[in-house]
Amino acid sequence: MTKPLPRPVDFLIIGAAKCATTWEQKSLSASPGIYMPAPELHFFSREYDKGFDWFNAQFAGANPGDIVGEKSNSYLTQPEAAARIHNAYPSVKMIVQMRDPVQRAYSDYCMLLRRGEVDDDIRRHLDPQKAATERFLNDGRYGHHLTRFYALFPQDQILLLAFDDVATHPERQLQWVADHIGYSGQLTPPLHEKVKDKHAAAVPTSLRRLLAPLRPLLDPVRNTAPLSTMRSLVARPFTYPALPDDLKREIEVFYMPEKSTLIELAPNFQPPWIHVRDRPATSNA
Repeated sequence: MTKPLPRPVDFLIIGAAKCATTWEQKSLSASPGIYMPAPELHFFSREYDKGFDWFNAQFAGANPGDIVGEKSNSYLTQPEAAARIHNAYPSVKMIVQMRDPVQRAYSDYCMLLRRGEVDDDIRRHLDPQKAATERFLNDGRYGHHLTRFYALFPQDQILLLAFDDVATHPERQLQWVADHIGYSGQLTPPLHEKVKDKHAAAVPTSLRRLLAPLRPLLDPVRNTAPLSTMRSLVARPFTYPALPDDLKREIEVFYMPEKSTLIELAPNFQPPWIHVRDRPATSNA
């Protein structure tokens, strides 16, 4: 039997998590001539065993001539993903959107706390002495993760973006992506509201856990009027533990080597969270 080949894919948004990549995906998908599957497929990271028949089927809604892409934040951080992507798509364009890694870690922690997947012991989950290799801190090691991609792909195939520009220059941010993927059509204005608002009321954790077995049935209809009405009746304001100043400083120190690696890989990428003191001194000679 002939092994299925990967269907053509023009671009991949590979991360980072909690850096407005869902905003990016939804804004791009609203433009005519760009097609992206709605959910994250995580194919090259977590679902590779499903094979290309499954992966190819996720793009059945694309029209001939569409620029086709996919977003899965786990591609940046899962070690096997870079080589798998390169084997299938050595010429694919990739987009990486990053934010201050300390803020990213805290935001990721708050998201899982809201979902009831972690407890409120913030030091247990964000202290570099206890959790350096766990998701919240490890996912922000941008330099470490990008090294795998720069070893396989030319630099011009990887577009690095700053989360900060989503708030200040969303149209420009989206245009940079469009230029990178070769889209010459008229971009639909980007979303101007948050895709995920951590300050919105949340279903209590105890009820979330009770409903967890029903998620496969509820998720496809979660945005319908009956479900939205029911949710509004039980949702309550959610309080997050603050990030202590001393813990924030410890996390900043943890990420300093990572910033240096990122500077070496991409010296022209200068988001505001890479401070002047993090950059190597330049010679006047």
